[in-house]
Amino acid sequence: MRLSASLFAAFVAVVGASNVLELDPKNWEATIGQGEAWSRRILRPLVCSRSGHCKNLAPVYEQLADAFAGAKDKVIIAKVNADGEGRPLGTQYGVKGFPTLKWFSGDGKDEPYEGGRDIDALAAFVTEKTGVKSNIKPPPPPDTLILDVHTFDEVALDTDKNVLVSFTAPWCGHCKNLKPTYEKVATTFLPESDCIVANLDADDKKNKLIAERYDVTGFPTLKFFPKGSTEPEAYEGGRDETAFVEFLNERCGTNRAVGGGLNDKAGRLPDFDTLASKFFVAAADVRATLLEDAVALAETAGLMAKQYVRVMEKVVNGTEGYLEKEAKRLDSILKKRSLSPAKLDEIKIKSNILAAFTAPEEPETKRDTAEL
Repeated sequence: MRLSASLFAAFVAVVGASNVLELDPKNWEATIGQGEAWSRRILRPLVCSRSGHCKNLAPVYEQLADAFAGAKDKVIIAKVNADGEGRPLGTQYGVKGFPTLKWFSGDGKDEPYEGGRDIDALAAFVTEKTGVKSNIKPPPPPDTLILDVHTFDEVALDTDKNVLVSFTAPWCGHCKNLKPTYEKVATTFLPESDCIVANLDADDKKNKLIAERYDVTGFPTLKFFPKGSTEPEAYEGGRDETAFVEFLNERCGTNRAVGGGLNDKAGRLPDFDTLASKFFVAAADVRATLLEDAVALAETAGLMAKQYVRVMEKVVNGTEGYLEKEAKRLDSILKKRSLSPAKLDEIKIKSNILAAFTAPEEPETKRDTAEL
C-alpha cells in the first residue's frame, strides 16, 4: 500500500504493528458482511477513505484502534485501500470524496460518520454506538475559566477582580491555535485569585448577546476587564505566552513567570532591599543596628518584610555560612518542583528575598569615572 493512496475504511500507520484491521474485497464479506462471522461475534467497525488530507488523521485513527484494542470481539477499526485492491468497495459504498468515514452496525448496514475527527470525538462515537468504553484517560479539566450567558456578568464585571476574556468560536482556526497558549497562561495565573483568565464561546447562540454587547465581530477577540471598572479594554498585545504574562503582571500587579511559578521580583520590597544590601557589607556591630531598624520597619510592612528580618536574625545569631547554604537548599527545591504550586511560590519568594543580601551596586557614573 502506498502512503498517498486513498483509503476506504480506516487509517493505518506506515510502519510497525497496528490495531487497524486491513480489509479488501476478499475478506470484506466475512468481516463486514453478514457471513458466518456474525454468529461468532458482533463486529462494529468504523471505516474511512483517505487522500492526502487523511495523513494528518492517520495517527489519530491509530490511537482510536489502540483505544479499543481490548474489545476486538465487539469493536473493529478497519481500513480498505480504495485506490488499489479495495477500489470496488469504494464504488459500492458511494465514496466520492476523501476522507470518508462510515460506520457499519451489527446487521451490516452502514451510515456516514459526520462528527469530529479528533480522538475524543471518534472514541465517544464508538462508545455511544457499542456501549464499549475506550481506554483513553480523560484529560484534566482546563484551568481557563469557561463563561456563558449565566456566569459572564458575575465574573467579568466583578469590580474586585481583573479578568481577561477571550471571545472564541469552535470552528475558528486562529482560536484553535491560540488555545494551548491561552491555557498555559490560565494555569500560570491560577494561584492569583483576583487575576482571572477566562473564555466565552461567542458563537454559541445563547452567548451571542454577550458578544454583541461588546462589539465582538471576529475571532478570537480579547478584552480585559480591569478591577474597579465594568468597562472592558481591548487587548491589543502579542498572542504569545510571554506577551500575555507581561500584560497581566503589569495590569494585575502580579509577578508570575512564563511557564509557571513566580519571577525573580516576587516578594521583593525596595526599602528592605536597600537594608539587605547595607546589612550584607556591614560589620557585626552595625548589622545588629540594621536588624533593629528592620524589625521596626517590618511592623507595618507585612509578611514579606518579616522574611527579610528572619534572614538577618540568622546571620546576626552566628549561623555559619547561612546565606550561601540556604540559597543552595532553596534552589535545589525549586529545581525539583515536587511540591504544590503554593509551596513552590513560598519557596521562590524566600529565595528571591535571600538574593537581596548582596553588595549594593555602584552607580553607573561612579563606575564610568573610575574606569577613566
